[in-house]
Amino acid sequence: MNKMISKYMVLYELRNVTGNPFVHIFGVGMPIFMAILITRISISEIPNASAMKMLSTSIFLGIGAMIPMATILMGYAVRQAQDLEKGIPERMRLFGIRNRVTICNRAVSELIYMAAAFGLYFLAGIFFMDLQVPVLSGFVLYAVCMLFFSIMCFMLGHAVAALAKRFSLTYCIVMMVYFACMIFGGMMGISYENMPAAMQAVARLLPVTYFSRDFYAIWTGETYNFVPMIQSYLFFGAATGILLFAALRRR
Repeated sequence: MNKMISKYMVLYELRNVTGNPFVHIFGVGMPIFMAILITRISISEIPNASAMKMLSTSIFLGIGAMIPMATILMGYAVRQAQDLEKGIPERMRLFGIRNRVTICNRAVSELIYMAAAFGLYFLAGIFFMDLQVPVLSGFVLYAVCMLFFSIMCFMLGHAVAALAKRFSLTYCIVMMVYFACMIFGGMMGISYENMPAAMQAVARLLPVTYFSRDFYAIWTGETYNFVPMIQSYLFFGAATGILLFAALRRR
């Protein structure tokens, strides 16, 4: 019987993750570049040092959500669709490796890569951006919220790949989701306050909105009402769960 998670399988899947250049571009390079660029542009007209630090930290925390969307949602979904299109799961079963074993090891490898990407992202933030030092609870909550968001991205990516079953269609769908989350989450230069009412209604349903809009208060230990953020997680998780259930039922 296969172990659900093994060192060799994780290393094998990790090599597959690191061999995808799009993950490096969209999951590591693009968040760092955008965080530095948008911060430099935004703070150029702010004379107040404390306001500059607040703005740069808010931008940094918000754009960090791009990392799980690129490394897990986009990277995993596209690779899973390629495997399904080529019949890789069926070939793996011929060697006694069940699909659930592959998925578990792939999930671990994706989380390892995402952790490394966040490590590089935080190093870039420390060296190139004037960030507010967080309180311990703020840093822990940011890590926990990002972890739950990453799990939902993994579930969503698996559901899209299983339903689409083709690389081209899966890539198109996850790219649209990726850029939609960036736009509604306020990462493309349009803040939540400047959005029309209809866009704000959609933005409130996405966890990424709260990373860029509200997480500075949590990061610095201020009093914060978590109810809207929790509701967005519940909605996003429910939508993801429905898609995953439909994908499993269809298979």
